[in-house]
Amino acid sequence: MNLATKNTTIQNEIFTLTNQRALFWKKEKALILSDLHIGKTAHFRKNGIALANHIMKNDLERLSILIEYFKPEKFIVVGDLLHAGDNSDVDEFCTWKNQYSNIKFYLVEGNHDRISKTLVQKLCLDFRANQLKINDFVFVHDFDKSIEDFQITGHIHPGIVLNSAVKKIRLPCFVQTENQLLLPAFSEFTGLDTKNLPKGGRFYVFTDSEIHEI
Repeated sequence: MNLATKNTTIQNEIFTLTNQRALFWKKEKALILSDLHIGKTAHFRKNGIALANHIMKNDLERLSILIEYFKPEKFIVVGDLLHAGDNSDVDEFCTWKNQYSNIKFYLVEGNHDRISKTLVQKLCLDFRANQLKINDFVFVHDFDKSIEDFQITGHIHPGIVLNSAVKKIRLPCFVQTENQLLLPAFSEFTGLDTKNLPKGGRFYVFTDSEIHEI
């Protein structure tokens, strides 16, 4: 895995964006990401669509490398940790997560996070709510116009289309505006929304090896 980073300053705080679909907040020692959709491959298999289990394994391996690199004390998921409730992929995720019991685990619930009491105990969450506020930042899965503070969000799976001489290229991105930082979907097994993006934003587009502002 090639890790490329780019710093951006928001409200006088430094956030490190990565080409691995996550960001690091240095002051809070927090690794932040959105839309893991754990259990999506198992959900498809259950419904008769054969998908290899390596898709989720690759996501977790990337996450392990990011944890090793940044050494966070907090792990913040900005919604859609899960895809379809409890299944075998969730068991595998919990086994993976047990390696990092020293990291506090915060979940801002998304529209896919249907979590039973049994599943709450399995996930061992340190925090679970619809919103999380740290200093002047609010973490919420989907942008909320009623919130005045700067919002860090997910949900949309943002992407951008670049025109080359040969073809149009679709790439995932971060989008930063005056009042929002929109995160890409962490899982690579997701689509890209290139139309419903915040207006007037700066785009941080990335590939497997690079990240650039455009």
